[in-house]
Amino acid sequence: MSETTVVKFGTDGWRGIIADDFTYENVRVAARAIALYVLNHEDAKAGVCVGYDTRFGSRSFAKVVAEVLAGAGIPVWFANKITPTPELSFAVRELKAAGGVMITSSHNPAEWNGVKYKASYGGSGKPSQIAAIESYLLKPLALAAVPAKIEEMDFAPSYVAALESFVDLKAIKESGYRFLIDTMYGAGKGYIAGIFGRAGIPYVEFRSELNPAFPGINPEPIMPHIAATRVAVVAEKCDAGLITDGDADRIGAVDEHGNVVDAHKIFSILLQWLLERKKWPGDVTRAFNTTKMLDRIAAKHGRTLHEHGIGFKYVCDLMLEKDILIGGEESGGVGISKHLPERDGLLNSLLIANVMADEKKTLGELVAALQAEYGEHQYGRIDMHIDEALKQSAIRRAKAGVSDVAGLKVLRVETLDGIKFFLENPACAGKANAAETWLLLRASGTEPLLRVYCESCSAESVELVLAAAKAFVLQGDAA
Repeated sequence: MSETTVVKFGTDGWRGIIADDFTYENVRVAARAIALYVLNHEDAKAGVCVGYDTRFGSRSFAKVVAEVLAGAGIPVWFANKITPTPELSFAVRELKAAGGVMITSSHNPAEWNGVKYKASYGGSGKPSQIAAIESYLLKPLALAAVPAKIEEMDFAPSYVAALESFVDLKAIKESGYRFLIDTMYGAGKGYIAGIFGRAGIPYVEFRSELNPAFPGINPEPIMPHIAATRVAVVAEKCDAGLITDGDADRIGAVDEHGNVVDAHKIFSILLQWLLERKKWPGDVTRAFNTTKMLDRIAAKHGRTLHEHGIGFKYVCDLMLEKDILIGGEESGGVGISKHLPERDGLLNSLLIANVMADEKKTLGELVAALQAEYGEHQYGRIDMHIDEALKQSAIRRAKAGVSDVAGLKVLRVETLDGIKFFLENPACAGKANAAETWLLLRASGTEPLLRVYCESCSAESVELVLAAAKAFVLQGDAA
C-alpha cells in the first residue's frame, strides 16, 4: 500500500469523484479502516449493515465494502435493494449491529459518490470515532481464517412500519390534501408513495425513475434543482410538494402556489407542532446558520435551545448526551430523537403532511401563520466557488473587523462557526416582532468554496445584504 491516501473522512464520511479518486482501490482503503475500527473498538461479532443509493456503481462499491468486512471476519447484512440513509441507520440500531456503511454522496452532483459510517446507535459517527477510523487508513488488515457471512436483507419493512406508526395516516387521508412527492431520482423513490398508496392518500410521484445521471440537477432540494417541482405542484393541483435529496435524509418543500418553503420554515413548522400538539418533552438544537425564529418558538414554550456548529454531528452528539426533542441544520437535515439521532427526510415529509392535516392548513397557510405569530423571517444563501486565495482574503478581512455591511451598522459579531455579523437595519425597525438581520461568512475546509448566509425581516433586505457581502468577498485584498 502507498504511504499516502486520498481517502479522508470528514464530518459525514468520505466522498470523491467516481473513477478519479472514488475508485475500487480507494473504497477498499476506506473499508479496511472501518473494519479495523470495528475490530478494535466495537463488538465485531454483532456485524455491520451495508447499504447503497441510486448513484452509478453504488451497489458494486457497496459489495466491495461488504467483501472487505467479511474477509476480516465481520458478519455483514447487505441491503438487497436501494436504501435510504435513514433506513440503514434504523437497521443498525434495530439489529444491534456494530455499525453501518452507506455508499452515497447524498446531495452532490452525479459524478460524486461517497462512504458514510453510521455508529451502533443509528446515527453519524462521533468525531472521536471518525478520527479513529482515519487513524487506521494506512494500516494493514489481517484476513480471517474463515471469512464471515454476507447475508442479503431487506431493511425496508421494519423501517417503513416505524414511519407509518409515527404519523397519523388516517388524519392525513381525511384532510383531503393532495401531495406531490419528489424523490429527485434518489433513494427515497417509492417510500412515501407506497405509504400514501396503502393509506388511500392522494399523491403524485415525481422524478422517481432510476437515473444515476440526475438529469439537469443535483439531487439537493433547493433552487435551482427544484424549479420543475414548483411548476409540477401547481400543474397537478397539489396542496404541497414534499422533496427528499439523493439519499433521502434531507427534506425540501414547495407550497400549493409553487413557492419554495426553505428548511428553516420546515424546521419551525415541525417544532411548533411537536410542542403544541404533541407536547413532547425535551430541548431544541439548531446549527449556527439556521433561523432565529426557532429561538422565539422555543422561548414561547419554555424550552432550552442549544446553538451549535454547522453539521448534523453536533445534533447527534447532543441527542446522545441530553434530553433533546428535535434538532436540525440549514441544509434540510432535521432529526427527532423519538425516531433516530439521525436526519430523516422521509419521516419529516410525512410529518409535514400530518401537521397540515392537524392544523387544517395548506403548507402555504402554515408558513403564513408562522410569520404572523413570530415575525417575518426571510433567508438567503450564496455559494461562492472562488479560489483559495480569495476565500482566505475574505475571511481574514472579516476577522479584522467590519464596521458596516450595505450601509448597515455592525452591532456585534459571533464566531461559533464562521463569522456572523448582526446588523442594525432601519428597514426592520417599523415591523412588529421583526427578525434580526444577520450575515454569516463560512469557508469550506475542504474545497475552494465560501458560503454566505443571511436572515432578515424581508426578502429585499436579504438581497441587499447578500449583494454587499458578495462584493466584499470579490474585492479581495485590494479592498
